[in-house]
Amino acid sequence: MPSSAPRRPALVTTALAAALALSACGSAGGAAGSDPGSDAATGTSDPLRVAVTPVPHADILAFVDDELAPEVGLDLEIIEFTDYLQPNAALDEGSVDANYYQHGVYLADQEEQAGYDFTGLATISFQPMGLYSSTVTDLDALPQGATVALPNDPVNGSRGLKLLAQEGLITLSDPDAAVPTLLDVTDNPKDLQFEEVEAAQLPRSLGDVDVAAVPGNYALDADLSPQDDALVAEDTSDTTYANQLVVRAGEEEDPRLQQLLELLTSEEVRRHIEETYRGAVVAAF
Repeated sequence: MPSSAPRRPALVTTALAAALALSACGSAGGAAGSDPGSDAATGTSDPLRVAVTPVPHADILAFVDDELAPEVGLDLEIIEFTDYLQPNAALDEGSVDANYYQHGVYLADQEEQAGYDFTGLATISFQPMGLYSSTVTDLDALPQGATVALPNDPVNGSRGLKLLAQEGLITLSDPDAAVPTLLDVTDNPKDLQFEEVEAAQLPRSLGDVDVAAVPGNYALDADLSPQDDALVAEDTSDTTYANQLVVRAGEEEDPRLQQLLELLTSEEVRRHIEETYRGAVVAAF
């Protein structure tokens, strides 16, 4: 982790009603290279409302809002949630215009489960999941019957299972399955006991379990570094779980969204990610 974190956005909420009460930040918008006050350039003067989860998504978007958006007149409203369900629900009902927090595997699962019709515009960043422990420093030292906490959503829970399988602690019936579950565990020689925990609570569970599989964003929010603190972490060269800028299908050509996409995939954002997170988060564009 860097010694100093980037500015967190002032717009923070865990409930949609609170999110809707938040005021916009930034300046009224136009397209890149145009008069910032020209509605014709953007097609609308409305702020672009983007739902995010905390570190690093809120921080990366705050960097865009502070350093890049004013130059092109893009008016961003950053709405922060602390769970994985509300950003998609908010996007579906139109309370936000986009979200930035989820990878393609999770997006596909949510579309199937909830009937959403969304489009991922591009991958932006990837932060690896890691296995963390406050009691052991080596997975080989896990005792018989050790307790392992996994994210309680199937997709991210499957990532934890894959890490355990990668380290030889369990065997999965199909190692290549996109979303294996506990029912797919065919061999468990240490008789590991699994607890499914809301992802945001996983860092806090470390005092109560032997190992926790913590998604990268919640690890960073708890000052845990996948590089320095995890017993093992996902390979950052594999961007299967890279997080995307996601919008409602049919709205991909909204000029404000295209403008945000251009900024989020800029070299300025790449440098910001590299210099701020030093490998704990990597650019995926």
